[in-house]
Amino acid sequence: MLSPAAKKTVSVPETTLGPFIALHRHCRLLKNYRLWCRSAAPSKTEMRTRFSTADETFLDIHRALFVVSRVVAGNIHLIANSYGHYDLAKMKKVSSGIFPIIALDRKAPKPLHRQVYDGYRTAIVEGSLRAGQRVPSTRVLTSELGVSRIPILNAYAQLLAEGYFESRVGAGTIVSRSLPDQVPLLDPRSPRSARVRSGRRPVSKRAESLPAIESVPWRRGWGAFGVSQVAFNQFPFQVWNSLVTRHCRNIHARSLDYGDPMGSKSLREAIAAYLRTARRVRCEAEQIMIVSGSQQALEVSTRVLLDPGSRVWMEEPGYRFARSVFASNGCQIVPVPIDSEGLSVAAGIRQSRRARAALVTPSHQYPLGVTMSASRRLQLLDWAERSGSWIIEDDYDSEYRYESMPIASLQGLDANARVVYIGTFSKVLYPSLRLGYVVIPADLVGRFLAVRIAMDIGPSRFFQAVLADFIREGHFSRHIRRMRLLYGERRSVLTDRLRDELGLAADITGGQAGMHLSLTLKGIRDREVAERAARQNLWLVPLSSSYLGKALRQGFILGFGSTTVETIPNAVRKLRSVLNSH
Repeated sequence: MLSPAAKKTVSVPETTLGPFIALHRHCRLLKNYRLWCRSAAPSKTEMRTRFSTADETFLDIHRALFVVSRVVAGNIHLIANSYGHYDLAKMKKVSSGIFPIIALDRKAPKPLHRQVYDGYRTAIVEGSLRAGQRVPSTRVLTSELGVSRIPILNAYAQLLAEGYFESRVGAGTIVSRSLPDQVPLLDPRSPRSARVRSGRRPVSKRAESLPAIESVPWRRGWGAFGVSQVAFNQFPFQVWNSLVTRHCRNIHARSLDYGDPMGSKSLREAIAAYLRTARRVRCEAEQIMIVSGSQQALEVSTRVLLDPGSRVWMEEPGYRFARSVFASNGCQIVPVPIDSEGLSVAAGIRQSRRARAALVTPSHQYPLGVTMSASRRLQLLDWAERSGSWIIEDDYDSEYRYESMPIASLQGLDANARVVYIGTFSKVLYPSLRLGYVVIPADLVGRFLAVRIAMDIGPSRFFQAVLADFIREGHFSRHIRRMRLLYGERRSVLTDRLRDELGLAADITGGQAGMHLSLTLKGIRDREVAERAARQNLWLVPLSSSYLGKALRQGFILGFGSTTVETIPNAVRKLRSVLNSH
């Protein structure tokens, strides 16, 4: 029973109890009332006996609650309010089935039901409709085709009888999962299912210039030494999920429209603050463009800065997907060797002094992992200024440095705005997020924006808002610090075990930073070893695959992001066994 204090709070005119809005105003009273009803389970007579005449209001509330529950359950006749997204009273129930293309000819001698039947049967045989796919109800298809329901019912009955359709109560009608044996199903991916092709089938030189995508075994699996694999199980799922939920609840009509082609302002401001502090990048939010990862950032930069035939310095060995971007845009790649100080500027000048641009990874060179020295950085900036060239700095995993503080960016040393700075969240968060950024020289922002709009108009909006809050509320910096400790431990265990198992034969470089290291060995063919290792669930990327020309080193790129400390010793023993078996 309600307490006397709770009963005294009831002072609502009886005339206001009819509208449902009274329920919202007195939700606290309703909660107490329902708790009492649930615990005492009173009858209507008991309620009249226990309460005074003034307490008839409780009966009206109970009746109103019952009506509301029936209304919500039926999902009809609801009046839209300021909290809702839809006017349910004006919405019609729409079929979830996809409408097939069925051409009806009312003047044809073939009956309408047969035309509908043939249309569905042909779609199933050709593979346009697949097993398990839902089809519209007879009522909906009748309305869509503008015919009587009788021929539709007849067609569906025939399809059900012959085993093309399955129908379940409450689940609708679907294409049968076990089609009749006599149906000659065609695989749409099979050459036999394609029509006879004749005449020339030209493609662009850009497409022809791209190397074929190899189905190599070391890129198929997940496990020990996988490159670009992060510790997904250490991701702050609870925090991220709460931010996603928060933004899901706040979606409004305006958020469904196109966003700023440069990206969300709040995210760009958060990234700018982070880069100025943690990476010493000279930038403002207006110079930052949000992209779908570093690959798109490089594509946009190439289209803005380079022409077909332009010469580009590229690290040798280097990032093979970057080569694809330059090749597809008709650029001439100049492979510049890497030594212990990073890219050899002197060698680059000897090969092509007037190259239009240089792509470098100065903080943690991919794949050898060396850090570009201060003197080399100044030489590179001096060359860019003297030759009027551009530098594209790919800073893909600089957040993780284990034996010293993170190295400041090359862009932060640039006094002449010659550096385009690229960053990504694929390594520090997760790759399927597909968010990265470009820091653009102020005078080129308009050019970059024009190219971006021509490519894809702009980035998706939702996860930009989530990520902006993730950074602003401090979760991002905490996550980086925690992962730096985790990856640092895995890196130490891996390097120690490699030295113990392989001894002096192993030359290990690049372990001071990032999420991978390079293992160079003599007297092996790394591709053959990588293929054998894949059969042992070891995912070794051959070092030779990163060379544009002749491979000067044989070895492997070993990732340790997803390899736990407990599994590393056994994985290294398996690696030694594979090496000894050749």
